[in-house]
Amino acid sequence: MIIWCGQIVSTIGSAMTRFALTIWVWQLTGEATSIALFSFFYQLPLIFVSLFAGVIVDRYRRKYLIILGDTSAIVCTIFIALLYSTNNLQIWHLYFLVALAGCFGHIQNLAYSASIPLMVPKQHYTRASSLSTLVGHASAIFSPALAGILYPLIGLLGIMMIDIATFAVATFIIILLPIPQPLNIESTNKNGETIWQKLAFGFQYILSRPSLRAVTIAFSCFWFAQQIGETLYQPMILARTNGNTEILGAVMTAAGVGGVIGGLCLSIWGGFKRRVYGILIGFIGTGLSQIILGINQIPFIWIGASFCSSVNLPLLFSSTNAIWYAKVEPSVQGRVFAADHTIGMIIGSVASLTAGPLADRVFEPAMRPGGILASVFSPIFGTGTGSGMALLYVITSAIIVLVGTIGFTRRSLRNMEDILPDHDAAN
Repeated sequence: MIIWCGQIVSTIGSAMTRFALTIWVWQLTGEATSIALFSFFYQLPLIFVSLFAGVIVDRYRRKYLIILGDTSAIVCTIFIALLYSTNNLQIWHLYFLVALAGCFGHIQNLAYSASIPLMVPKQHYTRASSLSTLVGHASAIFSPALAGILYPLIGLLGIMMIDIATFAVATFIIILLPIPQPLNIESTNKNGETIWQKLAFGFQYILSRPSLRAVTIAFSCFWFAQQIGETLYQPMILARTNGNTEILGAVMTAAGVGGVIGGLCLSIWGGFKRRVYGILIGFIGTGLSQIILGINQIPFIWIGASFCSSVNLPLLFSSTNAIWYAKVEPSVQGRVFAADHTIGMIIGSVASLTAGPLADRVFEPAMRPGGILASVFSPIFGTGTGSGMALLYVITSAIIVLVGTIGFTRRSLRNMEDILPDHDAAN
């Protein structure tokens, strides 16, 4: 709980900086592609770093790796602040520094995730994971509102100073507290594996277990559609409100409130006994809510739909994490989680790289008056700026609903918790 509180403080500061940078880039370029490239450059280097990160997490002390991630984030934020204060900040600087911070941050997140099963008993995996998802959603409540208010007053530089201070708090907490290590990690590190065998281990582990493979495929399909929608989410609202940051902040805050309420309810309830049901129902609930958000142009409905969408996210993410914690041995979780994350990052990078050009060069022109899609979809989405992004957003949301629905028909996924025993079942 102490670590969790420190992470909330740090994440609020980071989310404020991301929100402020999004506004700065949108004011500078007015293009969804420029914002989408943030996600692309964040995820692209992680594809190459991720597998090595899994080996590192299974080999070295996870406490030091978490501290390294916070320290690198502080350094990168300081560089951005220095460039901005001297009027030298350019968009490509942000892409580079976001990529660098993301590499170290990924090692940190992997070390933190692999430590959770060692800090809580198995019956509380879903609850613990829901508390972890609360970190991001709680920051979404405060960060957009705070950044939206403070940006005109203290500017981007002042917000980054707050971010640096919150990172320092989180790092100090980690320095003071012990982070457990797997008991058999030393024997794992001395088993004579080559580096290539260690890098491939996580993929082999997943592929050799059909149920884990089914979860990975389902989540990958969800993640591709979700990342396209997530990339378009902010520029779509900015475009449809003539750049109104207050409305965007309100919608993002509602998403944060929904995530917090969903996470709190899940931490009390504990989730479905069959955790895979939580994944599939979460898919369906998220997709349906996002469809409502995409087809409307009323801010009040955006706020409600954003809230409902985020209520489902702790359920699907926490249920997924609980399954991986239960099915994978702690001593190899770093490499297995890294393989799973690598797959997700490849998919996320492709989605982020695709979303911007699809919106700016295909769907937006096609939804303008006289466009190829306008005659069919203009009664629903209109023909103004942002209508093409809204149509693409709804298409990806419908795909998410479809993934959840099909998942209930696949035995290897629906019954996976019976097919694949927990890693400690023999005990």
